[in-house]
Order: sequence, then structure tokens, then C-alpha cells
Amino acid sequence: MKVILLSDVKGLGKKGEVVNTSDGYARNFLFPRKLASEATDSNLHVLNAKKEIERRKKLEETEAAQKVANELMNKEITVKAKAGEGGRLFGAITSKDVAEYIEKQYKVKVEKKKIVMDTIKLVGTFNIEIKLYPEISTKMKVIIVPEQ
Repeated sequence: MKVILLSDVKGLGKKGEVVNTSDGYARNFLFPRKLASEATDSNLHVLNAKKEIERRKKLEETEAAQKVANELMNKEITVKAKAGEGGRLFGAITSKDVAEYIEKQYKVKVEKKKIVMDTIKLVGTFNIEIKLYPEISTKMKVIIVPEQ
């Protein structure tokens, strides 16, 4: 019997897959536990429609991330911070601070979780990476300038 899995079933398949199972396994185990539904024409049509909507949504997200990546590619952020002797900062510059400066300077909202960098504690120039989407990332420079 062909069934559509409504959730992941160990040893059988992932959610949304159409698999062949024995009639008894489907009727006595999968259907009562709402792990699967019968693969009728109408159910298959609904499944295909959901997959199409999911594919379109993913494509839109990818295009939006690519647009932001192109906008921020090889840009620089200048940050003024209080520094002591030897170029050490009072405090530190974190990914949260960098996200705020990106929003101020380039009017682009980036989540702090997507910024890959170490905490900056010295004056100088640092390279950071922003991972906007799987396989879509861009590099930027952060220039820390001592405040007079």
C-alpha cells in the first residue's frame, strides 16, 4: 500500500515522502498513530501543492539573501571606540554592535547570529563574514578607530 508520511518514521522515511508499506503495517500502526495517510490522488495533489509552495518560498528567501549579500560585499564599517594605551579597547566590539552599525550605515538589517567574528578588543582592521543563508555569505571589513 502506498502511503504519504505525515512525520518522520524511523526505518521508513522522512515527512512528506511517498513510500510502499504492507497493508497491515499501514492500517494497524501508521494510520492510528497519524504517522501517515493513504496516497490517494487528492492527497498526492495536496502534497505536491505544499512542496511547490515550499520551493517558491525557499527561492524567494535565497534571492533576498543574495541581494543583501551583493549590497554588503566588500564594504567597510568604521567604529569609533574608547581605547587605552597600546590600542586596547575599553570594553569590546561584538557581533551585536556590528549588526547595529551595519543597520545605521547601510540601512540593512542583519541578525547578530549571522555575523561570524571573534570579539574585537583591539584597535585595527578586522575581516568578518556574514552568513545570510546556507551557501550565501559575504565578507566585510570592520575598522576600529580610537576615539579622541
